[in-house]
Amino acid sequence: MKASWYEKAFSRVLYPAWESGLLRRHTLSHLADYQRDQWLAPEQIATLQWQRLQRLLEHCEREVPYYRRRWRELGITAADIRNLDDYARLPLLTKADIRQHFDELKADSWRERLLYKATGGSTGDPMRFGYTRESYERRTAVMWRGYDWAGSRMGRRTLFLWGGAVGEPSRLQQFKDRVYNAAFARHVLNSFNMTEANMAGFADAIDRYRPQVIVGYVGPLVRLAQWLIAQGRRIHAPQSIIGAAEALHEFQREIIEQAFGCPAYNTYGCREFMLIASECERREGLHVNADHLVVELQRPAHASGEQPGEVVITDLFNYGMPFVRYLNGDVATASSHACSCGRGLPLLQRVDGRLLDAIRTPAGHVLPGEFFPHMLKDVPGLLRFQVVQRQLDRLDLSLVRGAGFDESSLSYIRRELAKVVGDSLELRCHFVDEIPLTPSGKWRVCISELPATPAA
Repeated sequence: MKASWYEKAFSRVLYPAWESGLLRRHTLSHLADYQRDQWLAPEQIATLQWQRLQRLLEHCEREVPYYRRRWRELGITAADIRNLDDYARLPLLTKADIRQHFDELKADSWRERLLYKATGGSTGDPMRFGYTRESYERRTAVMWRGYDWAGSRMGRRTLFLWGGAVGEPSRLQQFKDRVYNAAFARHVLNSFNMTEANMAGFADAIDRYRPQVIVGYVGPLVRLAQWLIAQGRRIHAPQSIIGAAEALHEFQREIIEQAFGCPAYNTYGCREFMLIASECERREGLHVNADHLVVELQRPAHASGEQPGEVVITDLFNYGMPFVRYLNGDVATASSHACSCGRGLPLLQRVDGRLLDAIRTPAGHVLPGEFFPHMLKDVPGLLRFQVVQRQLDRLDLSLVRGAGFDESSLSYIRRELAKVVGDSLELRCHFVDEIPLTPSGKWRVCISELPATPAA
């Protein structure tokens, strides 16, 4: 893609003046390092990651009361951790641990200088956490790198289909937001306001703004794409679309690309760390930011490397409130493939969803959330759906029907599910007009309200 004059001016003059000059942040120097490091060979990236991990672990033992006490109780010192196998024997950190030992997880030298955020709590358990200014700068740099792979560069005309502000912003805040978005060549549409009745307004806004890139929550992107297809409406085609904040299933990617006429890219992140992994231009998997994070997949002892695992993350640069081997509640599948792009960063094959997305049965089956999009993608006339498990022997399936959905569609769903779980689950189907989004604007296709069971 050829850069516009504004894109060049923004990336070379305006953004450096804002970020390095006015705010005195080091985001751009970190970005230059990350841009260089992505082309290192896999073994070089592994060495770099290990060196950074060793420094962090030594810091945790020296300055973070929680780890100093916890490791001493287990008879572990930082010097004992000589490789990643040793590291993998350190205890996991859970949300419950963070809430219970919040102050103890702060580094002594950073205790009064931390910044704070809270997670959105899509599983009903929002959590507050601390981070340093440098870790934020580095996270921003990693985000710019990953989005750049999908064509979203600094100053490129971008439309965000995103959650709106909570509450009533003041006029001054609204003015600041307009100036900020104009400078960054951004236009934001509030996805929280999206309904079937106002889809045309969202399509019109895209036509008026003519973005080069659209970044959005996956759920609202799919809803708008389905409406465009149903209406036979063609709108301004961006050069790329980036799905964020929730997993992009393959059936959803196909709908988005058909409606918008451009490639759609998958990203994976969480509020605790921002961008964890993202697709490059080859779209052969999601590159893990292994020069910035340590990402493990925790599997049962008998599982193969091709099976999904619970995501365990360590941020290598948050020295203020380090999360070491943090269990974030997500499930992903690794890839042994080496991407043809030439980057040395390892790949995830896919992000399967949240741990609670897995469906269990009395017979012992465990179905990842990806099963239902895969099984339901070809049902005629099915517009949207949501699977909810509230008890072990029952599933509730909400269905938004369109033209073409009939008794044979329902029979197909029951038959295909029975092939996998037999008669161990009762399936209750509910026909609804709409599937509600979560309070944070996401569309969860598969929800389990059963207690999570940790990997054995």
